[in-house]
Order: sequence, then structure tokens, then C-alpha cells
Amino acid sequence: MAENSLYYPASLEDFRRARRRAAMQDILATVTGQSIDLLSFEDIRRKFRLEGGNSLGVRDVPLDAIVGSVGRYHDFNRNFLPRRDNNSERWASVKAAALESSGLPPVELYKIGEAYFVVDGNHRVSVAKELGAPGIEAYVTEFRAKVPLAPTDTPDDIIIKAEYADFLEKTRLDHILPGANFQMTTPGRYWVLEMQIAAYHEILNRDSGSDLPYAEAVRRWADDIYLAVVRVIRERGILRDFPGRTETDLYVWIFQHRSELAVKTGWDIDLIAAANDFVASQSERVGSTLGKVEEKLLGAITPAALAAGPSPGQWRREWLDFRPSDRLFANILVPISGAPASWSAVDFALTVARQEKGQLYGLHVVATPEQVEAGRQVEAEFVARCRQADIPGYFSVETGTISRVIVDRARFADLVVVHLAHPPGPGPLQRLSSGFRALLHRCPRPVLTVPGPVNAISRVLVAFDGSPKAQEALFVSAYLATKVKLELVVLTVINHTSSGETLAQAKKYLESQGAAPTLVTETGNVADAILTTAANHACDAIVMGGYGFQPVLEVVLGSVVDRVLRESPLPLLICR
Repeated sequence: MAENSLYYPASLEDFRRARRRAAMQDILATVTGQSIDLLSFEDIRRKFRLEGGNSLGVRDVPLDAIVGSVGRYHDFNRNFLPRRDNNSERWASVKAAALESSGLPPVELYKIGEAYFVVDGNHRVSVAKELGAPGIEAYVTEFRAKVPLAPTDTPDDIIIKAEYADFLEKTRLDHILPGANFQMTTPGRYWVLEMQIAAYHEILNRDSGSDLPYAEAVRRWADDIYLAVVRVIRERGILRDFPGRTETDLYVWIFQHRSELAVKTGWDIDLIAAANDFVASQSERVGSTLGKVEEKLLGAITPAALAAGPSPGQWRREWLDFRPSDRLFANILVPISGAPASWSAVDFALTVARQEKGQLYGLHVVATPEQVEAGRQVEAEFVARCRQADIPGYFSVETGTISRVIVDRARFADLVVVHLAHPPGPGPLQRLSSGFRALLHRCPRPVLTVPGPVNAISRVLVAFDGSPKAQEALFVSAYLATKVKLELVVLTVINHTSSGETLAQAKKYLESQGAAPTLVTETGNVADAILTTAANHACDAIVMGGYGFQPVLEVVLGSVVDRVLRESPLPLLICR
């Protein structure tokens, strides 16, 4: 009998020391809030719906990989230190026998993933760990789970993995998209994905007029929605800003952020736009946070007319790379003053939305909260016009400075369509005080100015000088020619910055995109050339790059853009 062993008294004292260590670890766990309980195999079996098991025979198992028990998970903690005094004789006997025979008989374990659970041999595992053994011999039976466990998994990890396994069981996404990873790091979130899939299933059924199989709806949701956002996360390297999180974590947060934006703005915000805004506003990296603080401080102390905007092409790099190529302007922002003339911009925006199969975001900006209610009349007219045109429209009334509010809301749109009521004046002071110039400088999206009612557009003048912003105008023009089927007249004014090679560059690009432009060269004053060429070629609109100089120089020296805005009766699309 082990009780008669010479090793038994010392082993009994070793048990008492182990009990004291267990008590201390329990106290520390209470203070830190971190569980050190053994996992219950039965709980895991129910959570993961495990059935059957395959014998793997006898194997050497690392002791650190044994994290639970079938029946005695209350008797030991996660380190297999004893928690009950009534285990003393059994524990000491096992240790004494191990010391006398220089070994322990094999235990019996269940295996799930890389985690093991004791079926028989809890005391042997506890003694082996107390002796400092790296592993133990065991008869192993393996249970396969859709989401395998790891020895380091916490109770929260187990809950999350069980939810993940249930999600995969319902959706079979592990079969539909083999290799895809939908893991999350916080519990209670998979219902968001299930709700999305169910809603998308209803939309697909409604649009197709048929009862689409659930599996096909899951596949379409993954391809059309989930993976589109994940592609943004990957290509932008967003996970670097959220250490320890997963792509699915970010996807769910972006979706919830989109819902919050919808409540705040009253608009149906595009998921890609919500992703961009989430990253900009919620990044956890210190550098990003400091950058946002610095940007806000500069914005607060810099006059709007002197504030520099995004770099040329940023709107395309951050937005259009992730959108369908056949819809450049799907979401259109239209600021509305409520003046009769301002509705010409709405009417033209509806025309663009019809062409693009897009939607309108109406925006009415007031100076004080007391004026918000008066904006409801503007909303009623906006909704009526959208309904008559059969175009989805969403409306918001906001307080603040007009140009700043428009710039802030423009990040959710592809295009801003503005009624040109007050073009920048010719003098430096007039330019400095112009809210419209501030809008053009800082707006993150192309701006289409509408001076009055617009007839059908068939021919567009493109002013091209080879500058980065003019390159963006060329990109948009190629789209207008190939997708909207408009004629292009490309003008280059020969001077110290532009030459015949500049025009040849435009010609080469446009022809590579399938456009056949009319090419025009002029000399002399650039604004004169633009206005004259537009008139001589019966153009219906003008496309050009935005301001070329820094805001301070533009205020002092004036700009071609300002003069064209003042003198041309045509819609002007200003790209950046």
C-alpha cells in the first residue's frame, strides 16, 4: 500500500504545500478577474455539439496541453493544483507510488484540437506537474470540432469558439468558402453576421422574385458584402491599427459604425464609406490618434479659405479602388439652401443619379439649432422630387458653417453637386472670405457646380495641363466618354507648364480607355482659352482640375478656376 511507503509522509506534506499554492492562485485570480478553473468537457461537448470519438492509441501528451476534466474539474485548478483537502490521501498515495516505481501509469484523455481533458487520472496529472514532468503517457480519444481548441484558451475564448462553431454549423461557410476565417475576439457578435445574411437573403429574394436557397444567399453575402469590406481592411493594412483583433472583428465594428452613422446623418451610408470613416475615427494606434488631434487643432485655428485639402487623387485611391467600375458617382451629396434657384442643383443631381443608378444625400445647413425645424420644408420638397424621379433620397439638417459641414459630409459621397450662387470674387479680400473657395480647397470629393437650370449634356470641354489634379479630371472624363457616352473636347493651353506633349499624353490615355477626343491647342490666357473654346465647340459642361497653388497663393494671385466659375454659364466639374 502506498500509505506504508517511506515516501508517503513527505508526499502528504507536498500535497499541503500544493494546496497552499492553489489557495494563493485562487486569491490572485479573484483580484485580477482571470479564471484559472479547469474546463468541463461536458460543457465543451454541449457547446460544440461533439459526437463520437476516434481512438489515437497511446501517446505522450504535454502536460501544459491538459486544460480540463470530464468529472473532477472542480477538484483542481487550471495548473492542476488540488483545491480540496479530502484529496490529500489519494494525491499523496499517487505521488509515493510514482517515486517508488519511478513513473506513473498512463492516464486516459479526450482531445479537442490541441487541448486535452482528463477522463481518468486527474491525480496522476497533478502529481506529474508537481514533479516537473514535461508530459505524460495517455490513452487518447480525439473529438473533432469545427473550431478546434487551444491549450491557452480562456473561458471567453471557449465561448467565442463555441459561438463560431454554431455559426459555421448554421451557415456552412467553412464549406462555401474553404479556408476563410471568420473568428472574432469578443463574444456575442455572431448574431450580427447571421442577421445580415438573413436580411440579404430577403433582399435577393425580393429582387429576383424567387425563393433563393439559403446556401446561395450565404455565398452571395460573403462575395458581395463581407469580402468587399475585408478587401478594404487588407489592402489598407487596417489590422495594424487594431492589434490583437481580427478581420471579422473589424467588419462587425464597421457594420455597427455604419448603423450609428445612419442614425446620426439620416442617410443610408455605403459600407465602404463606413469602413473609411471607422478607420479614420477609431484607430487605436497612438500615431494615428495624435495625427487626428493635430489635424483638428490646425482646422480650428486656420481660416477656411487658407486650409489645404486632401492630396490630388486621394479620393480615387481611398474610395474608387473598392467600388464597382461601372458606377463612379453612386452616392451624390447635394447641399440645398432652400432658395428657388438651388433646386436646379437637385434636378441635375437626380439626372446624374438616374444615369449612375445611384442615390442622393440632401443636406440643409443652418446657423443655429433653432432653425432646424424650418429646414423641414426643404426636406419635404427634396423627398417629393426624389420620389417623382424614382431615385432613393436621404435628407439631413445640420447646424454649423456651410462649407465645413459640406466637407465633413462629403466623405460619405462620391460626388458633391452644388448650386453656384456666389462664385469667388475677383479681389484678394473677396477670395479670402469666399466660403465656396474654402469648399473647393478642402472637399475630399469632386465638386460639380451648377449655375442654373441644365439642359441635356452631350459635349464636355476638358481643360488639361498635365498637373496631378488635371490627371484626375482626365480620369473622370474617360469615364464620361465611355460610360455616359459624352463627346470630349480636350484643351491644352501652350505655356511654360504645358506643351504639345501634354496634349499627346491626354490623347494617348483617353484612346487607351476607348474614347475618341477632339484635341485643341491654344496660347495666351488660360481662362480666356477655356471660355472661348467651350463656346466655339458648343460644349455643355467643363471638366478641370482644382486649384493648382497653395491656398495662400491662390488668395493673393487669383485662379483660373475662380474666373471660370464667375464667367461661364456651364456646369463645371472640379476634380482633385
